[in-house]
Amino acid sequence: MHHANHFYGHAHVLARYTGLGDGHPPRINGYVQHGWNIGDGLAPGHPYADRTPSLLWSEQTRRRAWSVGRRNVAVIGAPFAYLLAMRPDDPPSEQREGTIWYPFHGWEGQHVHGDHKKLIALIQETEPGPVTVCLYWHEYGMRTVRRLYENAGFRVICHGYRGHWWKNTDPYFLDKQLTELRRHRRVASNRLTSAIFYGIAAGCEPAVYGDPMVLANEDPTFGGTARIRRQWPELHGPAVDLPTAVAIARDELGLDHRCTPAELRELLGWANLQEEPVDD
Repeated sequence: MHHANHFYGHAHVLARYTGLGDGHPPRINGYVQHGWNIGDGLAPGHPYADRTPSLLWSEQTRRRAWSVGRRNVAVIGAPFAYLLAMRPDDPPSEQREGTIWYPFHGWEGQHVHGDHKKLIALIQETEPGPVTVCLYWHEYGMRTVRRLYENAGFRVICHGYRGHWWKNTDPYFLDKQLTELRRHRRVASNRLTSAIFYGIAAGCEPAVYGDPMVLANEDPTFGGTARIRRQWPELHGPAVDLPTAVAIARDELGLDHRCTPAELRELLGWANLQEEPVDD
């Protein structure tokens, strides 16, 4: 299995949905898109074995993949869509308050450069209720960054470690994220990212504002932040039209392409595996 299939516990979520339980997920026959992107669904620079299936979130991503020469592609929807199907109603929506804010983050190979103090001031000026700041594990582990947000009076959390090279993946990363999103009325970030679409699908009002910051050696192949702002202007700003945002998120997450457990097992190469028995 390509190690990116484990990121954020995606393979674990899909295994649970298909009835294969909470253990180590079987090998997936293909590459599962591991985050929202504006290219062909695969992260730039990731090794790719020719003719291996690409299992993508949305029809528009499939079209982009086709346009750059990828032919063995299928739309299955985002793993988050399957988590929503397994957890449709918890916790009650009346408990929502405040904003969960996701500052744009780096990762093992690329760091983010930007002014967190200015971003904090803008958040304080814009958000009407209590703010939870969710830092990626990379920034959460940097005391200087974490303390800036803590000293501003924000609740600071981390959903967990996404995993890398099959090690230390938190299989409940997305579960933790969904729980937090459903606690909040708003979801916001300084870039349009997966977290914003997840938040919309989980019932939050979205916002994208502030300095998008700079990712070291960011790959410009598909147009970067400039293209994102041009193509999705209706999702940028401290307040956006919610019905429009819901419709866009539905398309980008492929919520209407979610497979049945049997269909998904077939696409993932799990058709002949035994389901775990369900307790009465």
